[in-house]
Amino acid sequence: MLKTLPALLAIAMAALASSCSQKPAETAAAAPEAAAAPAAPASTQAAPTPADIKRAADATQESAGADDSPGDSSLERVAAMPENSQLPGGRWKAGVDYKPIVPAQPTTAEPGQVEVLEILWLGCPHCADLEPYIQAWLKKKPPYVKFVQEHVMWGPAHRAHARLFYTLESLGRDDLVTKAFDEIHHRGNMLISQNDDQTLQMQLAFAKANGISDADFKREYNGFAVNTRLQRAEELMRRYKIESVPRIIINGKYESGVDMVGSQEKMIALINDLAAAEKSR
Repeated sequence: MLKTLPALLAIAMAALASSCSQKPAETAAAAPEAAAAPAAPASTQAAPTPADIKRAADATQESAGADDSPGDSSLERVAAMPENSQLPGGRWKAGVDYKPIVPAQPTTAEPGQVEVLEILWLGCPHCADLEPYIQAWLKKKPPYVKFVQEHVMWGPAHRAHARLFYTLESLGRDDLVTKAFDEIHHRGNMLISQNDDQTLQMQLAFAKANGISDADFKREYNGFAVNTRLQRAEELMRRYKIESVPRIIINGKYESGVDMVGSQEKMIALINDLAAAEKSR
């Protein structure tokens, strides 16, 4: 039986996270909740390259799809979707291309809107690959769709990237998310380091290179708005039981991903179809 995703992530991220345990084997043996425990002393290992992260992400994504071991969400994940909740016409298959979320979760959408939520990680190559398709779709998405991006919060490395993600959002510079992906995956600058101070300096340098002042970035970085967003992201991870990224959640009712539908183009098509189905209900 393959290891669970949290265990694989603990191994893959041991060298990457700024304050990961120096004993990755022990970390991997721990329960998934260990990712949220207080950090151990900083690792002396060097941060991996984007290629290292891609190999780790490939391994964790494959394990997420192949692992059929029982878990706390197994009954919910395999719950049969009522026929009246399935898409008509047979283009998409419930349980294959998308899964029901049982119970359905509340969203931030206003009446008449349909929320499309993407959960991502700046360090994930699959998220980086999907981002251009998301950006192109945003230019022509239906007006009733409310699109929201949230950052995954599995462990220290993810939280360090999440703080950058939400700082950019708080500054109104969501446009720099694409540049952050490029910085990490094409320029080899991981935007996180061996300790919090170095991570701040790397992320601050990235922000300043893209027109954000030193004072503005530092003000938001540890500010109330960013800390509130980080807390909300933690809550969403628990609520949706996120096991791999990128994940797409439609209206709190359906979950899917490129690994389920097979391509980025199909992912966008499924988003449109599920959102339209929700709008018509």
